[in-house]
Amino acid sequence: MTMTEGQRVGKQRAGWRPDRLREQREAHGLTLEKAGERLREVAERAKLKGIPAANPQTLWQHEQGEVYPGPHYRRAYCLLYRATEPDLGFRAALPGEETSFKLTPMDDRLNGAHVLAVERAIHRISPGTEDAGHFALQQRIIDAWKRRHTGGDPNRPVLILVGGFAGSGKTELARFFVQLTGWPLLDKDPLTRPLVERLLVALGGDPNDRHTELYRERVRSVEYDCLMQSAMANIKCGISTVLSAPFISEMTDPDWMQRLSNRAASMGVDVFPVWVRCDEESMREYITFRSAARDAWKLARWDEYMATIDLDLRPAVPHLVVDNRLGTAVTLADQARQAMGAMYA
Repeated sequence: MTMTEGQRVGKQRAGWRPDRLREQREAHGLTLEKAGERLREVAERAKLKGIPAANPQTLWQHEQGEVYPGPHYRRAYCLLYRATEPDLGFRAALPGEETSFKLTPMDDRLNGAHVLAVERAIHRISPGTEDAGHFALQQRIIDAWKRRHTGGDPNRPVLILVGGFAGSGKTELARFFVQLTGWPLLDKDPLTRPLVERLLVALGGDPNDRHTELYRERVRSVEYDCLMQSAMANIKCGISTVLSAPFISEMTDPDWMQRLSNRAASMGVDVFPVWVRCDEESMREYITFRSAARDAWKLARWDEYMATIDLDLRPAVPHLVVDNRLGTAVTLADQARQAMGAMYA
């Protein structure tokens, strides 16, 4: 057989062991024809382009060292035999790169190799500096993946909106949900406050303003847009998320809630609005206790502020209620936290 110059160059590649491809194929009980079919199937599932006919002659040339496989062929081989490039003899291992040549089993049923493959890929994370804790990050990623894909939560991701008036206890309840589930919390105030304060100043207003037309008409919508875009970034990745914000206008607007539910449903995510019910005295006590600058106007004009609030207000869509009058729900959450701490101490 006459080889082209490019094919002859392939024979000279350092570390290339073409005989290993034949050994793997035979270990799987595949003929050259069947191996070509399997390669095409693997390439299609993985959306690999550049795998032509994968005919027996091409595979034979790979196994005999006549032609060095191109990058897409190498990726398909690695997927087919559940091995790395050094394992399959395409190249020598890099310094520190784990490799141990072994024949993969003929039985191709799911047998734990998927877990090993994920672990091997994650172990490519290495320290950029001597004091970087790469092992800790590797293990956390692997643990999270195992929980999600090997017996973890079987339910669809969820987006929980925890709403209520200022001082109702919504942030404490949202944090409790997060501690139970491990889902991320997006709290409007710490997430958007720096932006809101600078925007108010730039517009000639008070950075702590939350009650004038300037804030309501020109800033509030931007604030909530930031919150919801952050939430969408999470749920697009299939990550259940807990949001904490008053959501007064939003939860009482059926159209706004319907748009959110439709958008979330298109991504396979369920939306759960949760309203935190509270009483006036408890709200005032909590607002006083937290001593936030943005609450100064409320406390200084409490009666005027309360005149704008309807304690019987509820979302205009199907929703859940947490009754936190007299702080009862937060108290129970605190007791549950204490019990969990004792259990896992």
